[in-house]
Amino acid sequence: MLAKDLIRQVRRIEIKTRRLVDENLAGKYHSAFKGQGMEFSEVRAYQAGDDIRSIDWNVTARMGEPYIKKFVEERELTVMLLVDMSGSTEFGSTFRSKRDLAAELTALFAFSAIKNQDKVGCLIFTDKVECYIAPKKGQKHVLRLIREILAFEPQRVGTNIGEALRFFSKVAKRKTVVFLISDFMDQQFLTPLQAVQNKHDLIALPIVDPLEQNPPQRGLFYLEDGEACREMLVDFSSPRVRQAYLKRAQERQAELDRIFLKSQVDHIPLVCGTAYEKELVKFFKLRELRR
Repeated sequence: MLAKDLIRQVRRIEIKTRRLVDENLAGKYHSAFKGQGMEFSEVRAYQAGDDIRSIDWNVTARMGEPYIKKFVEERELTVMLLVDMSGSTEFGSTFRSKRDLAAELTALFAFSAIKNQDKVGCLIFTDKVECYIAPKKGQKHVLRLIREILAFEPQRVGTNIGEALRFFSKVAKRKTVVFLISDFMDQQFLTPLQAVQNKHDLIALPIVDPLEQNPPQRGLFYLEDGEACREMLVDFSSPRVRQAYLKRAQERQAELDRIFLKSQVDHIPLVCGTAYEKELVKFFKLRELRR
């Protein structure tokens, strides 16, 4: 990608995702994800409406009037974005490929993080970890993440989600909010998924193209396997072929749902070409209610 085109794409994504963060997501993100605990802030005179359980009886006895201890949430979180850049993510039947959506989600979560003074990092993977950017704060750092995602040219085409999760487990130094962004073509990752979920706060974002859920009613189509690097001519006019295609897609989705249920991982299914921000807002609201 030419430098001028890259700058233009980074700017476009920055403008779009910043607007979404400022208008819809920053506050909901803050409410949805807990800090690391509470820390002491100050002792001050009791005011009407204060919780009497916060009264500091030692200071109250010395001062002759009620005083309370005030605590604030120790807010700073570490956020890690695990982004699948395997061959299958290049597919897109709408104006946006799965990889395009992954780039927007990366920017969205990164800007939400720095808006709340959280650190954010990124791990790009195929069937191996191809790039790791340690968590940091600041706008320059976020723009670097976006540039890296947009300009990245993966060396491999396969998917190994388990390898990405195991790598993350080794480098994570503290409890982390983990967003796993993938089309989940690989489904052999239950054990490392459970290991990460047990120590961290893991949210999966399965990305799917609408054509994968609802194939055309008729016509000949070349379907390309972006990870096996092969093409197949498929006749969707045949009810038998279409039924087999749908059955396979449904079985794959059922297995993915089973994995998330067994590992107790929250997940937000997203469809390319739709208003994904609505699904994110709905999810953040549900998370806030569970706090």
